[in-house]
Amino acid sequence: MRVCRLFPVAIFRRFVSRVVCVSNMGKRSRQRQKNQNTGRDDRDNGWGAGYADIVKENKLFEHYYKEQGLVPDGEFEEFMEAMREPLPATIRITGYKSHAKEILHCLKEKYFKDIQELEVDGQKIEAPQPLSWYPDEQAWHTNMSRKIIRKSPLLEKFHQFLVSETESGNISRQEAVSMIPPLLMKIESHHKILDMCAAPGSKTAQLIEMLHADMDVPFPEGFVIANDVDNKRCYLLVHQAKRLNSPCIMVVNHDASCIPTLQIESDGRKNVLFYDRILCDVPCSGDGTMRKNIDVWKKWTTSNSLHLHGLQLRIAVRGVEQLAVGGRMVYSTCSLNPVEDEAVIAALLEKSEGALELADSSADLPGLKWMPGVTSWKLMTKEGQWYSDWSEVPSSRHTQIRPTMFPPTDKDKLAGMHLERCMRILPHHQNTGGFFVAVLVKKAPMPWNKRYPKVLHLCSPQEGEAEKEAPTGDPSAQEAGANQDGVCGPPPSKKMKLFGYKENPFVFLTEDDPVFTTIQSFYDLSPDFPKLNVLTRTHEGKKRHLYMVSKELRNVLLNNTERMKVINTGVKVWSRNSDGEEFGCAFRLAQEGIYTLQPYIHSRIITVSVEDIKVLLTQENPYLSKLEEDAHAQAKKIGMGSIVLKYIPNPNNPAEPQCPIQLCGWRGKTSIRAFVPRNERFHYLRMLGVEVFRDKQGVGQKRRDGDKEGEGEEAKEEEEGAAAENEAELDLENGGENGSESKTASSNQETSR
Repeated sequence: MRVCRLFPVAIFRRFVSRVVCVSNMGKRSRQRQKNQNTGRDDRDNGWGAGYADIVKENKLFEHYYKEQGLVPDGEFEEFMEAMREPLPATIRITGYKSHAKEILHCLKEKYFKDIQELEVDGQKIEAPQPLSWYPDEQAWHTNMSRKIIRKSPLLEKFHQFLVSETESGNISRQEAVSMIPPLLMKIESHHKILDMCAAPGSKTAQLIEMLHADMDVPFPEGFVIANDVDNKRCYLLVHQAKRLNSPCIMVVNHDASCIPTLQIESDGRKNVLFYDRILCDVPCSGDGTMRKNIDVWKKWTTSNSLHLHGLQLRIAVRGVEQLAVGGRMVYSTCSLNPVEDEAVIAALLEKSEGALELADSSADLPGLKWMPGVTSWKLMTKEGQWYSDWSEVPSSRHTQIRPTMFPPTDKDKLAGMHLERCMRILPHHQNTGGFFVAVLVKKAPMPWNKRYPKVLHLCSPQEGEAEKEAPTGDPSAQEAGANQDGVCGPPPSKKMKLFGYKENPFVFLTEDDPVFTTIQSFYDLSPDFPKLNVLTRTHEGKKRHLYMVSKELRNVLLNNTERMKVINTGVKVWSRNSDGEEFGCAFRLAQEGIYTLQPYIHSRIITVSVEDIKVLLTQENPYLSKLEEDAHAQAKKIGMGSIVLKYIPNPNNPAEPQCPIQLCGWRGKTSIRAFVPRNERFHYLRMLGVEVFRDKQGVGQKRRDGDKEGEGEEAKEEEEGAAAENEAELDLENGGENGSESKTASSNQETSR
């Protein structure tokens, strides 16, 4: 007690923690010495980064999957060997941007060609290869490790190119099998899409890209609502979505198993919102991710699947309830276990009473190798006890094992389900992770919705309750779980209230808002500019930023403010600039929304050449005279303030970029500048053939000395996502998101200059 009085508690705790740390260091040192004596390395082929070696072996796993017969005869050893090998890194070029072809051209002609002739330590580098089944060569994989990359300056430039382009939204780091579900959804620009378990957002980004396939349409009729149950992971989702600058994405925070039914207004009436497409990428045990998530090797047990099956089924049931008749729902997991895969699909089909059917997707992705779904499987406890049928399960295990985990006993009913249409991707067939995907088409309303149309949803059981079947149509049971307005919201979460972020309100502007008075005249906005789609994030005080959403998302927001928790939506189009008031408008254009906004702007546009863009992106505040004659003449006719710098491709000069480029800028008294975030600036310079990379201290060779003024507000916005995720490097060894249960996203944090 005497020591405690003389020694402040905080210092005492710090002292204890240091003692423990020193003790642990001693243990690790002794372990390293032991490893050296036994010939073992304390790193696992570059994976461990200093952690103790994890043995890639799990006898229970091998025994379980041998018995299930999911792997073709004679291939099991090859399957296990592939599971022990590091996963190739895969990247995907953002498909909806008009300069995707320019990025592909740059990759193939500049980086990949050089790599083909490269040797490091006498080892010839294997050049990246396109995924044969992904359209238009927009996805590539490579086996290059970080160790090899760091040994070659040429590969270091390639690495920096990938990191920078990832941050600016032109390339996505994503596991190959993770790219499959969005491709099978067959997205069209008018589709209303729900991503039920979306974080960290790689698949969500694909959905947004497909929605914007036609870049000439700034506001597609469709939209993506991306949901995740974890409040903090929602901000990873926001960070991913923001890179794509779409007005058609909304991030919400709900429990997917009881995500609320939304309403939209149509012809003066409120109707239930049914989605044309739903991605149901559920939480899973993740044993298909063993090649990158090596913790799974020691943590895997059959209990994982038994615990998750009920949740997966409830999420899938909630998904098909909200699916429009004629719509498609893709169910996927990064697990190979039939309990999480075919068992969920079979239970869903049985409950649907013919309202759902499995689609045959065998011809949708030519070149993709997959195994058809199975029609028989067994359950095993972690003690090794096998059960082939529900009748064999003792009553003492009825709380852990449910009838829906077994194949249907009616052979005719089982045959009619066509479970062979499910797709299981095995790692050794094309050097990928393990994955399962099934495509469901809704032919009619779900039977319980037809019987009791006024009851919209049954809440999932509270934690600790025994698992219940999906809704059976009992109105009294459903009413007990419904809110007063008939829509079930997520169960209250104390943790969410304590640690969730408080979001600012979404406030739509009216057509006669005073803000538009100067904006309208200063930028000469088109008469058809959708003023009602503009929103801000505050009820009081001056509006700092103005955002835009599509008409359809505005409809969703206005009619569901009390029933959903919105984390983020819209794309920033204007930012307040106090200096601009003296020049006629207090709002300057924001680069994020320039491609959305520019079609409505008829003044303050300067058409620039390739050489002009090079000057603007490599020099700080160049004099107007630095521009070429045509652009110089245009600039002199425009007063001071925010401007659009527009490059129009010349089809007669294929050496120049063949995609339009639009940049935000500022016309000063005698100078001109571009307000473009750093990595986006690097991107455009690369498209123009200018080499840009960082030296070892993280400083770009093509640098601008006072860059902060143009990036200040953008940097503040980026901090929201950066605080939630740390993408210090593009990890070319681990390659992409970690599946459904432990999905991760990253974004590069370069040294600010």
